[in-house]
Amino acid sequence: MISLNDYLYKGDTVLKILHNYSADLKASAVREHNAVDLAHSNFLLQEIELLEHNDFLTSQSQRIREFYKHMADRYPFLAFTFKGRIKSLIRLEEKINGNIVEYIYEHHAKTGAYPSETEIKEQIGRIRDLIAYRIVLSLPECHVKEGEDKNARELELLYEIANDLPGFLEERGFNAEISIGDDPHPSSRIQEELWPYFRDYIENPSPYGYQSVHINFFDNSSRCYIEVQLRTHEMDDFAEIGPANHLGYEKRQEKERRKRAEVPAGENIYFDNAYERGMILQNLDLSKLKVNMFGAVDNQLVNDGCGLYRGRLILPYEHLSRFQNDLID
Repeated sequence: MISLNDYLYKGDTVLKILHNYSADLKASAVREHNAVDLAHSNFLLQEIELLEHNDFLTSQSQRIREFYKHMADRYPFLAFTFKGRIKSLIRLEEKINGNIVEYIYEHHAKTGAYPSETEIKEQIGRIRDLIAYRIVLSLPECHVKEGEDKNARELELLYEIANDLPGFLEERGFNAEISIGDDPHPSSRIQEELWPYFRDYIENPSPYGYQSVHINFFDNSSRCYIEVQLRTHEMDDFAEIGPANHLGYEKRQEKERRKRAEVPAGENIYFDNAYERGMILQNLDLSKLKVNMFGAVDNQLVNDGCGLYRGRLILPYEHLSRFQNDLID
């Protein structure tokens, strides 16, 4: 079985790793008549295209910037950042294999049978966040009124911004996409007509406590999907440096072991391959990798200059609250 890990120790660039891995995976898939690996290989070509031909990002980020300017004008008292990135190669590979494992596991647990090859392939195409923008906001203490709950006010503003976002971007060439996630619950704070587009992980947090509001768009100019996430600063800290990032590791490992027990080795080649590739990546020692422009002391102290682990940065726009009191000139 070919895995991404086979290519991470030769000092190659991320692009060369992608080209080699995709090509070898395709050759193996053709040789073994494995249509899922073939779809996997073809999906990696989208990442290659983003890294090699990303001139469109200038136009895209400028149109995203229009919403940033809109927010700066409408909420001058707020501090917020817009972060943009192309999904990292390691995270992409984790997600491809994770989608396959999760789908086969759930299908088998519910029906006692395995899904078809075509159904499994579709799980790879569900990935819509190769390009993602994150809006992180914080209400400075100096703008919290006496008796006002800061967290409650931040949530009120976050949902107000979320409800404003689809219409604003659709006027600038983006189409909001119907959610294909697994969140069946409508959000009490999202306008009812927008429910189909949002996945609200604030009202419905992940098992690891992750909170955010997600929505996908199709950019008609660049012909690609993007994801926009909205969080408060506290939620962002929790996801990036808190329990959602670190302490969920053992829980994820336990959950993966339950999936392996549900689908014994040898019963489904697609599950076996995706499970093994995913577990290898979960146990990856970043300090041992040899990739051009990448270095790590351990799995927390990482200097990623190539987008292997943390992703390729597109933009940061920062608005750090112009006013330190409620008297606005």
